[in-house]
Amino acid sequence: MKLTTQQIETFNRDGFFIARGALLESDLQPVIDELNELIETRANILFTEGKIDNLHKEAPFEKRYGLLFAQSKEIGDGLDIMHYRGKSIFEFLINKNLLELMESLLGPELVCNPIQHIRAKPPQNMEGSTGVSFHNAPWHQDAGVMMEEGEASNIITVWIPIGDATQEMGCMEVIPGIVETGYLRHLKEGGTTIDPSFMPKSTPVVAECAKGDIVLMSRFTPHRSTPNYSDKCRWSLDLLYQPTGQHTGRTGHPEFIVRSHTNPNSEMHSHENWCELWEDAFDNPKGYVGHRSV
Repeated sequence: MKLTTQQIETFNRDGFFIARGALLESDLQPVIDELNELIETRANILFTEGKIDNLHKEAPFEKRYGLLFAQSKEIGDGLDIMHYRGKSIFEFLINKNLLELMESLLGPELVCNPIQHIRAKPPQNMEGSTGVSFHNAPWHQDAGVMMEEGEASNIITVWIPIGDATQEMGCMEVIPGIVETGYLRHLKEGGTTIDPSFMPKSTPVVAECAKGDIVLMSRFTPHRSTPNYSDKCRWSLDLLYQPTGQHTGRTGHPEFIVRSHTNPNSEMHSHENWCELWEDAFDNPKGYVGHRSV
């Protein structure tokens, strides 16, 4: 999917746009199947260790993780792109439909930024006795989770629900129109959040999405997620893309070229090589990995 000229103008003005129906079922299903396998493996280990007593094998994908999480928070251990490094998620990072969309905003020379995550947001009533959830992200800009040098790069956040993401399920809320304002000071307290004295007064937009929709945000767009009051898990991907050659804002983790019209041989198509980049980043740490806050 490519954005129209008007849609690109809207994104550039607001720092925010929802690309409706950008992905097909066939784009997302391999990722869902891979996550199902990962959850099955983790659940069986926890069952053997006596940490859960019900595997909920009959539960559908959108409900099973929450039912397991209510029994043991350890079900979420290692459940992130950089740690489990599945083949299907790698192939999704270079998905043609996704890259067509990014090329319409960033041009033909594209890098996948090192900041990339899978989010499994269980129902709020399964969080435990405290009711406090690290799954609810406070107001922040993605410029606040990278080095200052990344502020000058044209980094775009791609938020992708793997299923429907309604307001009840704790979908994203965004504040458009902050592109020219730039970086707002962030505080560590509360989990890297915009300093209340810098918080824009604009009314947030509730970014409800159907499966296949993509939320696009600039690095300066304030956004947050709210509690999941449904009985389903809200699955999503946080991916960032940028033009090749610009600073990633996170030098301690690997970026890689996903599209190049001038040098196609520079594109990474090897899952094995991608895994080696992450393994080296963990085995031989260097560079900077952290949030920009005070």
